[in-house]
Amino acid sequence: MRDSYPQVLATDVVASEKLDMALDAQAMSLDDDSVRAFYGQNCFHHFPHPERFFTELERTLRIGGGAILIEPFHGPFAAFLYKRLFKSEGFDMHFPSWHTPATGPMNGANQALSYIVFVRDRQAFERKYPGLEIVHQEICGNYLRYLVSGGLNFRQLLPDVFIPVLKVIEKLLYPLRRILALHHIVVIRRTS
Repeated sequence: MRDSYPQVLATDVVASEKLDMALDAQAMSLDDDSVRAFYGQNCFHHFPHPERFFTELERTLRIGGGAILIEPFHGPFAAFLYKRLFKSEGFDMHFPSWHTPATGPMNGANQALSYIVFVRDRQAFERKYPGLEIVHQEICGNYLRYLVSGGLNFRQLLPDVFIPVLKVIEKLLYPLRRILALHHIVVIRRTS
């Protein structure tokens, strides 16, 4: 992303030479009203206290700014796969709390957290954070490409030359996306 948009800051909770800075999304060292947009990929479900993240969004985002989150989806295939694929992270759609029992930056997460907060408990989210609005939710249709790519943690299973074929198969399977999807996008905007 930085190659296309040099003004983008690359961050993570753990410092790395490839990042601009280490940043805890629940206690950001950023100025008030200073950010136009946050983009988070597979990070929200690692926040042990998402309320702190929402408070930080209200503080750091400019009015009209937003956060784009790509997170694990909650469909049948995702629920089946995530419970078995990542031993250090759970997937519990019935967990009673937004708080997750994190045991470190990448351990103890609940991959169903975006479902819990933005779908199951959406009314509670809207009551708690009237200055933040969920403006868009979308199911990602890249499930075959994600699996074949190895995702974030595994080896790639097929060479990139097969991507066009996988895209065609995904388009043919479009009616089944609510069953097969592995990720979804949630867009939140600061309104006041």
